[in-house]
Amino acid sequence: MDFNISNFLRELSIIFVPFMFAVTIHEFSHGYSAYLLGDDTAQKAGRLTLNPFAHIDIFGLLFLLITRLFGWAKPVPVDFRKVANKKYGMAMVAIAGPCANFITAILSAVLYRILLQLGFSHEITYKIFEAIAYMLYYSVYINVALGIFNLIPILPLDGGRVLMNFLPMDKAISFSRTERYGFLLILLLVITNMVDLLIIPIIQTFVRILI
Repeated sequence: MDFNISNFLRELSIIFVPFMFAVTIHEFSHGYSAYLLGDDTAQKAGRLTLNPFAHIDIFGLLFLLITRLFGWAKPVPVDFRKVANKKYGMAMVAIAGPCANFITAILSAVLYRILLQLGFSHEITYKIFEAIAYMLYYSVYINVALGIFNLIPILPLDGGRVLMNFLPMDKAISFSRTERYGFLLILLLVITNMVDLLIIPIIQTFVRILI
């Protein structure tokens, strides 16, 4: 029993660092892309930062503890009325988060492969780099998962924002009303195992390609 708890805590400690970086870079990218387009809402709210503690969401963190894969941070506030590009601004801000995760996943995979090619004969050095290699592996998995999951076309996910941006005005307004049910729809996908059937295989395919 103690052994299992020890393994769980060890795995969680390894996952925690790449998870925090993944959600931080995701939210920062939303805020920074909005800032480049003229919206300083995130900056005024103190969210235009790479400090992970500014983005922590307690429920997202608890969800990570349960699943050891999925979780989320507090959404960065964006005022789309201030965004300069009125036609595609929402889509550009929304897609910035997943793109940042995919770039992070690729860089993590490159570093992971480099570490695997290196040989470490000293036991202490080996253990240190083994822990780093595990973090890089989970960084690939978590960033791919976060990027793909957020592209599901359901509000308030980024995929929903992108879809809404390209809908005709009347349909976009109707679609925006579904945001209040967004969390329930996502929960339904999880409960009905649709995430396991449709999303997880896509995530695993991309991870296999990178690693």
